[in-house]
Amino acid sequence: MSAQEERKALTPPTALYDHALRLLRESPEGVPLRRGYSLPQKNAAGEDLLPREEAKSAILKALSPLPDDPATLHRRFERLGIQDRHRHLIKSSVAGLALPAEQVGAARALGRRLIRTGTTASAVTVGIALLGRLGEPEDVPYLSVLGLFRDLTGAAVNALDNLDRQSAAVVWLVVYARRDELQSLVHALWTADRQAVRPELVALPDSPRLVSSAVARRIAEASHLPDLLDHHPSDTRLLARAGRLLVRMGCSRDDPTDLLAYRDALRVYDRVVTRSDLLPPTLDNAAMLLSLALDLSSGTGVLLDWAPGRRAALLESLGRLLAEPRWAVAGATGGEEDKRRRSDWIRRTGRQPFTRPATPDKFRIEVVAGDPADRNPVETRVLIDGRPVVPAAFGRGPVHSPEYLLDDGRLRAGEEPREVQLAEASCTEGCCGALYVTIRRDADQVVWEKWRQTLPGSREPAPELPTYWFDASEYDTAIARAETDSSWSWRARTIARLIKAGLIEEPDLLSQWDASRGWISSGFDDPDTAEVTFWYVPGLASGRPERADSPLQFRWVIPDDGTTPEAQAAAALRRLGEEDPKSYARVCGGSRERAEELGFPWPDSV
Repeated sequence: MSAQEERKALTPPTALYDHALRLLRESPEGVPLRRGYSLPQKNAAGEDLLPREEAKSAILKALSPLPDDPATLHRRFERLGIQDRHRHLIKSSVAGLALPAEQVGAARALGRRLIRTGTTASAVTVGIALLGRLGEPEDVPYLSVLGLFRDLTGAAVNALDNLDRQSAAVVWLVVYARRDELQSLVHALWTADRQAVRPELVALPDSPRLVSSAVARRIAEASHLPDLLDHHPSDTRLLARAGRLLVRMGCSRDDPTDLLAYRDALRVYDRVVTRSDLLPPTLDNAAMLLSLALDLSSGTGVLLDWAPGRRAALLESLGRLLAEPRWAVAGATGGEEDKRRRSDWIRRTGRQPFTRPATPDKFRIEVVAGDPADRNPVETRVLIDGRPVVPAAFGRGPVHSPEYLLDDGRLRAGEEPREVQLAEASCTEGCCGALYVTIRRDADQVVWEKWRQTLPGSREPAPELPTYWFDASEYDTAIARAETDSSWSWRARTIARLIKAGLIEEPDLLSQWDASRGWISSGFDDPDTAEVTFWYVPGLASGRPERADSPLQFRWVIPDDGTTPEAQAAAALRRLGEEDPKSYARVCGGSRERAEELGFPWPDSV
């Protein structure tokens, strides 16, 4: 062994906490690097990762009994083959560990020693998880520093959430808020520059792509938003920002459970709505207040722990305000395309959240189109006893569109049970799951039962949702009302729905061209266009499809020409019947090889 190797072997490894402190001191102005820090590299050559069940058993063995000191835990982990890559299993194992009252003090002391002196991520994770259960305010600074390691951020933030939500939010933003536009605010929050927090918060851009539901919640927590509002009651820009953060937290396209996780949501709703008459009647503010009203009427906001009558009172207050002439003018203005779309949306939707029944229906459907500036999907909100079902049970994506649930009759109840997918994760079901319910008719009742959620590799029930029974006549009336109501729709969306209905009625319009119907709706990038997609398989019309497993997808974009939606849909259907749509639609899916084989150009954007 060389002298250098001998010195290295005799030098004890640096505690992760000390390593993080050194990195922090070396960072400009003592502000952590965006995205946090990497853990020190370890040479893992030759190490075999234990299978999950073996690793879980080994972790429990290492923790039973709890060691007296960090060195003992390090030795146990090393002997049992527990590595840093097992930290997620470690966290869950510690969370479920039985800790009798007489062991709590020793467990807390061990946790503190591990986070301050632990030299491996696996051992430090044990300390973080113990303090997540048993920690006290004195542990917050240590957990905050360790949370700057990207591989420990999740565990540290979870622990801090139980001790100090503001500190948890700051650490979360340091590591996960990566957009350039957020960095000045994150800097002010990390350095506790209270004079800078409010102006930086107010100055944030309004783009929904900048502020997700999680970012919105963490900004509100980190900035002590209710206190800011109370200290600056006349700051209308801050008030508007608070309202927009609430809107983003409840966004179904992201994770609406962020709104439910925000402990101060009721206080902020109260401040924003009760002071909303101070806001100038701009288009932005009108859209924000209407979005809040829609959420309080049929969205995730309904699920908050409201005092009796308070939510209804806030809704009534918003309804009176937005009905005032000065706010009606705000919703009627609009020149450029984005403003015009927003103004049209306010005119279509402006009274929807305020026309609720005096007592909640047992079963009700509200089709809700959100603020077009936010590009949120159109939702078929299902309310049972006045409460939205999907966000209460499934927080990973929005409820499906009316085209899927209503236009295709999926919510109609028949004698044969039918399983219906109500919602799918925003990524895909294969990634993060979906929510299903089985619907059937039983004499004069309609039954919703056998709820289940899917997750990758499993099919799990949703036990929190019971079987629901509805009066069949009232149920059918609610479905018929929702299916025939198009007040939420705009011109291009109506054109697309009429085209789809025509193709369902006359499938030969496409099948004669060896094509089958695909997705049909208004355009995402340009909501003033209708988009018709179809799949092409040579030989489909003759019943002898060639390579049916390799279809090509085409998209036909139809701009709104200003004539009636009915006339435009009829013209589109005539063209589909008379001209091969492959001659004017463009390839948008399938494979490049198949497109070239069939003689179609492959688009650069796919």
